[in-house]
Amino acid sequence: MVTITYDKKKSIQVPLGTSYAEAARLVQPEFEHDIVLVRSDNKLKELHKQVKGSETLRFVTTAERAGMLTYERSALMLLSKALHMVAGEALEKVWVEFSVINGYYVELRGQVEVTKELVSQVKVCMKKLVKQDLPIEKKKVSMDVARLYFKEHKMENREKLFRFRRHSGVNVYTIDGYVDYYYGYMVPSTGFIKYFDLKPYEKGLVLLLPLQASPEKVAKFDPQPKVFEALDGFAKWSESMGIGTIGEINEKISRGEALDMILTAEARQEADIARIASQIAARPEVKCVMIAGPSSSGKTSFSHRLSVQLRGLGLKPHPIEVDNYFVDRKYTPRDENGEYDFETIEGVDIEGFNRDMVDLLHGKVVKMPTYNFKTGKREYRGNTLKLGEEDILVIEGIHCLNDRLSAKIPKKNKFRVYISALTNTNIDEHNRIPTSDGRLLRRMVRDARTRGYSAQETIARWDSVRRGEKKNIIPYQESADVVFNSSLVYEFSVIKNYAEHLLFGIPEDAPEYVEANRLLKFLDYFLAIDSTLVPQNSLLREFVGGSVFGV
Repeated sequence: MVTITYDKKKSIQVPLGTSYAEAARLVQPEFEHDIVLVRSDNKLKELHKQVKGSETLRFVTTAERAGMLTYERSALMLLSKALHMVAGEALEKVWVEFSVINGYYVELRGQVEVTKELVSQVKVCMKKLVKQDLPIEKKKVSMDVARLYFKEHKMENREKLFRFRRHSGVNVYTIDGYVDYYYGYMVPSTGFIKYFDLKPYEKGLVLLLPLQASPEKVAKFDPQPKVFEALDGFAKWSESMGIGTIGEINEKISRGEALDMILTAEARQEADIARIASQIAARPEVKCVMIAGPSSSGKTSFSHRLSVQLRGLGLKPHPIEVDNYFVDRKYTPRDENGEYDFETIEGVDIEGFNRDMVDLLHGKVVKMPTYNFKTGKREYRGNTLKLGEEDILVIEGIHCLNDRLSAKIPKKNKFRVYISALTNTNIDEHNRIPTSDGRLLRRMVRDARTRGYSAQETIARWDSVRRGEKKNIIPYQESADVVFNSSLVYEFSVIKNYAEHLLFGIPEDAPEYVEANRLLKFLDYFLAIDSTLVPQNSLLREFVGGSVFGV
């Protein structure tokens, strides 16, 4: 018998060679949520692995990010297995397009039409597989075997992905003969995947799953048509350009076509910005362009580039940062941990902001504030502003879509833009890249360059940042007149150069090491691109440095 110590003081005795899954079953009654992984020596391990001696563990549940990601991957494999069982040979390919609110949007390729009947049959099949509690087995095969298998099964993007892997082997997973590859850990059997739902949507279907905050409750389907349109448009464009997956991007780089890919991506983004500027110019009554988005979306660079386009159309834009209307530090609300909460709208002088904006709309001269982040006070440094016929305000801040911020500004005078890095580059057919990963890496690189923060500090703050976004930004995204996607298909290949050494700097015994290790494995999929190829007006320059806008 060997001893497993957990929760620092508790312990159980198990026979040598016991699986972590069996150990988890013994202690599960003590946990509110399902255990799906263990953490040993600050490394995540799947439950199918065996105990090799006395050790100290931490059981990881679906209420944690690593646990929920494991659950989501496993549910996607279950869905793919069921789709192939129901649709048979008519189904050529399952394509996990992107994440939508509370789930994943999936399209089917081949002679298969997504109907309510099909979705119902697939759902019944999934539930049957869960009830059977079939093992999800992990097996390592040679890279050559894996590439041949996936090529034969029409998963060309996965075959391309493996072409650029330097490892001799690859781990694949099987459910009752169905073979698949997933980036990350999986649950040990289908019986773990108890909570899900399916809904037909647009040309495909949505797999609904629980949220990390409520792991046993399937989230309500809340369609976000504007965000969906932005994601879908980007997906279709990148696929048509042959740069929709990492394997395709790596092929472009290996053929010496990186610059062409960069210029193409930048041209598309510039066209989108020009289109937004034209929409604004077509509404003469608009005097306030309200720009909001989550952290590291590129709001500042976007504001500058939009201003350039507006000037090209004969308007005179003036940038306004809502941050300059922060209340004095001593009045800033605090969060549940007693820390200053800079994300809440109560941290903004709403009355002062509205007074100044309304005065500007009425043609008055307004003294404009500048917030001193060192002293925690607003200052007036002689900056004044008065609007003329062609003048327009470009206002940027996380609360710009919240009506409370601009309550006294007439609706007809506002044009709202929601901006986010809606990552739509997939690892392969079944493995998508979380949008939040792209923004986390952007922020990590910028924090190190401009604020002197370590990658460890950025990761430690990230959960708090995300909670603030879900409360203060995400609920208002569909109120925007337009959604702008600031993601660039090539950006991970550039950010790789800046992020890897920052992530390697996180100590192996640090709480943030697990997340750092996951991000390092992810970046290892990409071939690097020299950042000197990135244009100086690119949104990406806001993070890696060298922006012509001085951000």
